[in-house]
Amino acid sequence: MQVQANGVAIEVDVQGPEQGDPLLLIMGLGMQLIGWPDELVQLLVQRGFRVIRHDNRDVGLSQGFDRHGVPNVLVAALRHRLRLRVNAPYRIADMAADALGVLDALGIERAHVCGASMGGMIAQHLAAKHPRRVKSLTLIMTTSGARHLLQPKPAVVRALLSRPKRADLPAYTAHMSQVLKVIGSPGFPADPQRVQQRLRQSFERAYRPTGTARQLVAVAADGDRSPLLHRIVAPTRVIHGEADPLVPVPAAHDLAAKIPGAVADIVPGMGHDLPLPLLPRIADGIAANAARQSA
Repeated sequence: MQVQANGVAIEVDVQGPEQGDPLLLIMGLGMQLIGWPDELVQLLVQRGFRVIRHDNRDVGLSQGFDRHGVPNVLVAALRHRLRLRVNAPYRIADMAADALGVLDALGIERAHVCGASMGGMIAQHLAAKHPRRVKSLTLIMTTSGARHLLQPKPAVVRALLSRPKRADLPAYTAHMSQVLKVIGSPGFPADPQRVQQRLRQSFERAYRPTGTARQLVAVAADGDRSPLLHRIVAPTRVIHGEADPLVPVPAAHDLAAKIPGAVADIVPGMGHDLPLPLLPRIADGIAANAARQSA
């Protein structure tokens, strides 16, 4: 279904009992709400949550911002590296306001929040600026954006910034399969058939690379969120792969140190993805963190 959130049409999926404890899942760069595996959603529903997923603006079935044109991602990256202002059609803070608007549209006063990668950046803004709305906060494979942190290797950056040769399903699946190999979990290799199935589902639902480019510029424009983090009062759990090549693991220790009372779960063999064998551990972690709020 679609709701109006922060003046933007946002596609939303809600699963679980109506009286369940609300849990908002915020996905990462260019990823649709189906980026949260159905298996994880069901595990969370089994743990008593009312699970809310949404497409961030400019991806999936949510409102697009094509009127802003295609940004020059390389220029934005260079300006970010030089600590110059990055001009973006919208900001990470705007996507946090969208997420808050989803809760408003659903009549939810307070919710547990979990964000992955860019979704974790959005969640940081949400929890810091609207502390009364966030029951607990789980941050998966994300970062404060602090300048001193270890950065991904050039080959990983090139894979992230590359694009398919054509805008068709075979080119898309071939390209994304390679990207996922580069950033995925070495300790938990993905089943190729499942990867192909999920990529097909994603492409057929919505393929919007210009929206991904605008989101990437928004990430560059956001910079260092460290000054926000001391304002987070929700119980916080940081889940991070020890083998994450895109957001190296020092980012997790940095977040845990800067958010009051945060605890870290560093997962051996996990990269920058949500491997099927780790979904029970992730669901348990979210639930255990939510229980900290009750305590």
